[in-house]
Amino acid sequence: MEHKPETVGATMKDVAEKAGVSTATVSRALMSPEKVSAATRQKVDEAVIAVGYSPHAMVRHPRRSESRTILVIVPDICDPFFSEIIRGVESVAAEEGYLVLIGDCAHQNRQESAFLNLVMTRQIDGMVLLGSQVPFETGPEEQRSLPPMVMANEFAPDLALPTVHIDNLTAAFEAVNHLLKLGHERIACVAGPQEMPLCQYRLQGYIQALQRNGIRLDPRYIVRGDFTFDAGSRALKQLMRLPQPPDALFCHSDIMALGAMAQAKIMGLRVPKDLSLIGFDDIELSRYSDPQLTTIAQPRFNIGREAMNLLLEQLQGKLVNSGSRLLDFEIKIRGSTAPALRQKA
Repeated sequence: MEHKPETVGATMKDVAEKAGVSTATVSRALMSPEKVSAATRQKVDEAVIAVGYSPHAMVRHPRRSESRTILVIVPDICDPFFSEIIRGVESVAAEEGYLVLIGDCAHQNRQESAFLNLVMTRQIDGMVLLGSQVPFETGPEEQRSLPPMVMANEFAPDLALPTVHIDNLTAAFEAVNHLLKLGHERIACVAGPQEMPLCQYRLQGYIQALQRNGIRLDPRYIVRGDFTFDAGSRALKQLMRLPQPPDALFCHSDIMALGAMAQAKIMGLRVPKDLSLIGFDDIELSRYSDPQLTTIAQPRFNIGREAMNLLLEQLQGKLVNSGSRLLDFEIKIRGSTAPALRQKA
């Protein structure tokens, strides 16, 4: 068979499309050919030649050659929440002589093959996931061929990975309980995306705090957002149109809380006199808003450090159990929350 000259930019996804199989099957055929049928191996080999795919750094023996490079997968590189976690990862990585690459999952569909190529060509030694998903399709067999992985910030039990995070349910409970202690009863929640585990836990904390205090849950008081300023702004506009608008707001992120705060000022609402606001994360911007934002502080730098330490233990051949490593959170009470109006008389 005549070999086609190497095509610049050919990826594993191109091979998969040419062979009519998934990228996971391509990786299995290249990494562990004994695990696929002879017919599948032949289709993949022919597709590799046809598209000119060249996994230049592929090592076909069991031991992984060291690249001294770590890949950190970030759900959205524009979100300032992640900067301190990344800084924590890098501080430990630099001490141990590792380079850190940042992969942005905001456009995951377009980058899936690029991430997979980094893994399959042994250009990274391990991965730190700051979201709840592996950034490419893998099955159980492919996962055994992946480099060591650790999850930071999120918690996804299905992945069975070592994880560093806070107790999001209890933190949300404490945030809402703070508002309840101030006399607020019409407390709304600007929640994050439903598919994110941490948002599910934070919503449960909100619900449990209300139930514990005998307050009926009103589904209209729960609005979903996507962790952007605009989401917080839109949520407040929607909530203030209700027959009985809320007098307090718990947001799943500082960014959404700050968006709501800006919208409140546009609408002529005084924070915290007319509306108390509490966020989540304690990003730097929360200390420079007017008023300063009450929030749940996560130890983001330490989350990054601990995640990288767990990854190093795996790279050194130590047995690291999957499951949670919980770090402490703290509620930062600032100027955006105050007693309900009826409590001030």
